[in-house]
Amino acid sequence: MGTLRRSQQGTVDAAGAAVRQGLTGDGSRVEPIKGYIFVGFLVLSIVLGIAMLLTLVVDSIIEGAPFLRWNPLVTGVPSSIPSEAGLWVAIVGTFWVIGLMIITVVPLAVGAAIYLEEYADGDRWYNRAIELNIQNLAAVPSIVFGILGLGMIVRGGLSLGPVVYAGSLTLALLVLPTVILASREALRAVPPSHRLGAMALGSTKWQAIWRNVLPAAIPGIATGSILATARAIGETAPLLLIGATVFITFTPEGPLSEGYTTLPVQIFSWATRPQEEFRTLSAASIVVLLAVLLIINAFAIWIRNHYTKKQQA
Repeated sequence: MGTLRRSQQGTVDAAGAAVRQGLTGDGSRVEPIKGYIFVGFLVLSIVLGIAMLLTLVVDSIIEGAPFLRWNPLVTGVPSSIPSEAGLWVAIVGTFWVIGLMIITVVPLAVGAAIYLEEYADGDRWYNRAIELNIQNLAAVPSIVFGILGLGMIVRGGLSLGPVVYAGSLTLALLVLPTVILASREALRAVPPSHRLGAMALGSTKWQAIWRNVLPAAIPGIATGSILATARAIGETAPLLLIGATVFITFTPEGPLSEGYTTLPVQIFSWATRPQEEFRTLSAASIVVLLAVLLIINAFAIWIRNHYTKKQQA
């Protein structure tokens, strides 16, 4: 009996040694070293990104300190006198443009993602063409979308003119591929049991998607929308092409109001002026732009966390 036990223990030890040897690549330490190198590069990338962001923020605060006042920087309107110029018109215009963009792009992107992920037949040539074009459009420069918006939305096709919603539609086209790809990944991450369990209880495919799959995918969709908003809020070139005014003293009254500006456009206008005071003012405006971006992203993150906690409960 003792011999049998020692034999069994020796077998177990040999098996454990073989498993450990296989996991480490025949006993070598190459795989752990590769893992440490990867983690090191990952940490280095994060540290460099945070350091560059902090450098930008600190430099903007130091350079724009003489103009970092609530009044007139935030509550004032643009002026030819730097000490009296403010960003209120640009702030309101930014919220109008970004708000309308989100309202437009999220339903379109989620609808396209649901079709491609849940209904589309991947063997059909037109579905493959749609997926290929979405992936290609995600890498197109923003200036190209500005030309498209000028030719199709402002002048030809829709002929909306240089109104607020024209800017929102142009930015919606810009970020639409990003939101579609993020929404597809969010839907793909939902376990198949959500779909099969709902349909086993008598739900139709659409009811299973609407009531089970889509709520579970909302955190991922919100993450994609946050990234899209962060990209769109800093765009200047497309809005300049489609008629965003660089000097305006009144806020837009609705989606079809002509004459509007945004924070990036206003910062660009002040940064290109020859007076040193306006360049200092543009540095202070960058701080305001970052604050507005933080507010919008914080609201989107709150929505994502709310649905995540609701789903876990």
